[in-house]
Amino acid sequence: MTLTYWLGQQFFREMSRGFFGLRVIGEENTQIPGPALITANHVSFLDPPFIDAVFDEDICFLARKTLFRYAFSHWLLTRWQSIPVDQERPDPGSMKTIFRRLKAGRKVIVFPEGNRAPDGLLQRGEPGIGLLIAKAGVPVLPVRIFGAFEALPRHKMFPQPGQITIVYGKPVNYDPAAFKETGKALYQAISDDVMARIGDLHL
Repeated sequence: MTLTYWLGQQFFREMSRGFFGLRVIGEENTQIPGPALITANHVSFLDPPFIDAVFDEDICFLARKTLFRYAFSHWLLTRWQSIPVDQERPDPGSMKTIFRRLKAGRKVIVFPEGNRAPDGLLQRGEPGIGLLIAKAGVPVLPVRIFGAFEALPRHKMFPQPGQITIVYGKPVNYDPAAFKETGKALYQAISDDVMARIGDLHL
């Protein structure tokens, strides 16, 4: 873990607890040795650093490619283990980077919905996440974050104080052969199953 990452993690830990009274449920489920995909609903910019706050290792996450256009943000996001993703035109390079990180034993936060939900409600997952899960063969940790939409929705620039709770479900190992679908339908089915598991997590 780099010093820059550690400092960022400590900052968001203090912010999550002091400003948002962060409550964590199921922290014992995060004790996964080796690589894993952390799959969560996405409602706010606060999601990645707050989900990461309970881990004692550096966690990789995806960030919009446009955020890397400036020298300082590129420097900072790179040291925060961010993986640039073009949301308009997904490229195989991002997927390859995720596989490399997983192969190196890292954990990666991914959001099956693709974008922050405009209303805070769960959206349908994208088939690309199903493809990633099917090919990666690593444990999948479902996570649901409550309160982040009210604290910092996508149409707001500054956060508002409030209660944020993160629920970590039990890890799941997916076997594509257990699904009757094939091809893109298989990947969508896996993505749908992940979102269903996230939806089953409650306060």
